[in-house]
Amino acid sequence: MEHTQLLQTLQNNIPIEIWYLIPLLIVAAVIKSPWFKGKSGEAVVNLSAKLFLDKTRYHLIKNVTLPTEDGTTQIDHIIVSRYGVFVVETKNMKGWIFGNAKQRYWTQKIFKYSQKFQNPLHQNYKHVKTLQNLLDLTDEQVFSVVVFVGDSTFKTAMPENVTHGGGYVRYIKAQTVQRLSDVEVQKVIEAIESGRLAGTFRNHRKHVAQVKEIAAKKSSEPRCPKCQGEMVKRTAKRGENIGKAFFGCKAFPKCKGMVGASLSH
Repeated sequence: MEHTQLLQTLQNNIPIEIWYLIPLLIVAAVIKSPWFKGKSGEAVVNLSAKLFLDKTRYHLIKNVTLPTEDGTTQIDHIIVSRYGVFVVETKNMKGWIFGNAKQRYWTQKIFKYSQKFQNPLHQNYKHVKTLQNLLDLTDEQVFSVVVFVGDSTFKTAMPENVTHGGGYVRYIKAQTVQRLSDVEVQKVIEAIESGRLAGTFRNHRKHVAQVKEIAAKKSSEPRCPKCQGEMVKRTAKRGENIGKAFFGCKAFPKCKGMVGASLSH
């Protein structure tokens, strides 16, 4: 009864125009969410594959979650063909994108705002290696592909396997050397389908929780003040601070950034 009275009170005091706006606000919030951006990016890749890749030669497998030693890893798309297995990572981003294959972190710049994000090629490396171990394939048989969708522009030269929009289809079609027989292609498809975790809400929730845990751990660790890269704990071997702990850039000696001993606890 109390809930009914509360609802009646709200209906009497809130203008009807506001009630009409609530669904629109909910839709707008969903559209701006990372979840929706990720799904819309995956949809672009799915549509491009269905329209421009011959289904008799290229087999698309979506949203594959595989078990790993430290939890799970989730692959957006796997495209299996006699020309190799293509592991596709999707990034839905806008603005200017700066980076190269060797950098640990790339930069997204939108007007005066800029932020670092993990090199997607490094991010996709774990996917590739997990799949290689499952399928017992060589480096020459598995390709890492990164696809940017959305209103973004590359401001630095990118590797050929980092593409924008439907450009990944051209990269895949450019691989014309046969690396798998038709029998091997079928075995790869069967191995992926049998090795993947069931696409249940429970498994998805576990994977999301693992990703959040890893992200929280990384965010609590100090970043290199010079390149914003990862840091490792070291001990000073000479000088007045000999024996004291500090954080040094993982890219040393290329980058010599460090955080002093007072922050190493």
